Amino acid sequence: MASPIQKEVVVIGAGPGGYVAAIRLAQLGKKVTVIEKEVLGGVCLNWGCIPSKALIYAGSLFEKIQHASEVGIYVDNLRIEMPKLQLWKDGVVKKLTGGIAQLFKAHGIETIYGTARFTGPKTLEVKDAQGQTQVLEAESYLIATGSSPIEVPGFAFNGDTIIESREALSWQEIPKTMAVIGGGVIGLEMGTMYAKLGTKVSIIELAPEILPDVDKEIVQMLRRSLKKRGIEVHTQAKAKQAKVIGKQVQVEFENAKGTATLDVDKLLVCVGRKPNTGNLGLDKAGVKVSDRGVIAVDNQLRTNVPHIFAIGDVTAPPLLAHKASKEGLVAAAVIAGSKEILDYRAMPAAIFCDPEIAMVGLTEEQAIAQGYSVKVGKFPFAASGRALSMNAGDGMVKMVTDADTDLLLGVHMIGPDVAELIAEAVLGIEMGATAEDIALTVHTHPTLPETMMEAAEAVHGLAVHIYQKEKPLASVK
Repeated sequence: MASPIQKEVVVIGAGPGGYVAAIRLAQLGKKVTVIEKEVLGGVCLNWGCIPSKALIYAGSLFEKIQHASEVGIYVDNLRIEMPKLQLWKDGVVKKLTGGIAQLFKAHGIETIYGTARFTGPKTLEVKDAQGQTQVLEAESYLIATGSSPIEVPGFAFNGDTIIESREALSWQEIPKTMAVIGGGVIGLEMGTMYAKLGTKVSIIELAPEILPDVDKEIVQMLRRSLKKRGIEVHTQAKAKQAKVIGKQVQVEFENAKGTATLDVDKLLVCVGRKPNTGNLGLDKAGVKVSDRGVIAVDNQLRTNVPHIFAIGDVTAPPLLAHKASKEGLVAAAVIAGSKEILDYRAMPAAIFCDPEIAMVGLTEEQAIAQGYSVKVGKFPFAASGRALSMNAGDGMVKMVTDADTDLLLGVHMIGPDVAELIAEAVLGIEMGATAEDIALTVHTHPTLPETMMEAAEAVHGLAVHIYQKEKPLASVK
C-alpha cells in the first residue's frame, strides 16, 4: 500500500466556512488543501443564501412595479419569464463561485474534488467521482461539511412535487399554489418570495407561533404583512401525510379545528437541517459526536482531538453562513498559532421576508429572564421620512438596554433594508456601547439608520419624531 500523501492543513468542505478558513490559512502562511464533494461555495452560494436572495430581489421588484401606480407610475403588460430569471440568478452564482476559484489559485490553495472519510486520527481517504481513492495525512484538519435538509417520514422528497429548498430555487414555472411545512426562516423567505410572484401560499407550522426565537412584537408585525399578501398561516398544526395525485399534492394536517387538507402544485418541506457528519468516519478519528451528529467544539473550534477542528453547521446552532465564516477565521488563526477565541455575543441574524427582519443580542424576554432590569426604546418606520419616501413605512426598531447601566443588550428590527441596518447594532454590542452612545452619534438625514438613533433616544424618553408619554430620564448612568 502506498504511503499517505503528506499535507499541512486539510479543510473538508468549501462552503462559507471552509473556503473562508482556507483563504485565511493561506494568508497566514499555511499550505492548504481543500476537499469538496460538489462545487466551491457549498450550499450557501449555490443553492441557498445567494440564489434565494437573487430571486427574493426579483420578487420584490415585481411586486413594487405592480404597485407603482400608487406613486403615479403606470406599467402595462407586466410579466415574468421564469427561464430568463433563472439564467440571471445562475449568472450571479457563477460569478461568485468563479471568484472563489480565482482566490484559491492566487493563494496557492489545492482543491481535490471527492468525498472524504477519516480512516484514523491523522489519515483521510478521499474518493473521487470515478471511484479513485487517495489517502492523505495532515498536521491539522478542519471539518466544514455543512448540513442537509431533514426529511420527514411520509413526506419523502421526490424532486418534483414534494421538494426541499434547492429545487424550489430552480423552477422554470411559477406554481399557482404551494404549501410550506415549517414556519421558520427558509419557509417564510421562500413562501413570501413566491407569494410576490403570484403563488397562493399556505404555511403549516407545528409550534404555537412562527419564528419562535424572534421577538414577539416583531413576529406580530410580520403576521400582518403575511395576511395582507394572502399567505395563510396555520400554527399548532401537525402535517400528517402527503399524497401525490396526478400533478398535485394533497397535504393533510391536523390542528385545533380538526383535520384539514390542501391541494397544491408544490409542497416545500423545510423543518430544519441536520449536520453532514454521518459519513465522515469520525469514530475512526476519535472525534466525539452527539446523537444528532453535532460535533462538540471549544471556543477555539477545536474538537476533543486537538489537531481536528470543526466549524459551521456541523457544530451547535444557529446555522448561519456568517457564523460559519467567523468560526473559520478563528479556527484558521488558532491553527496558525494564535490564541484567539470566539465571542458569540454580537452574532446577528436576518430574515429576508417582507418586511425584512434583523436582530442581534437579547430579546426583551431573554434579558428579563437573565435578571436584567430592562429599558426598551422603540421607533416606527412610519415616522421615518426616508422610509415614507420609499413607500416602506411598515415596521420598527426596538432597542433593549440595561436600565441600570444603559448598556446595549439587543436590537430587533422589522422594516425596509434592516438586514443592512443591523450592522450598526452589531458593532454597538461588540464594543460595549450604550444607548446614549448611539443617540449621540449624528446620523445623515434623511436615511433609514436615523431610526436607530431615534430608538436610542426613545430609551431615554427623548425621541423627537414620536410622542412619548413617559418623562425623559433625568440622567444616564
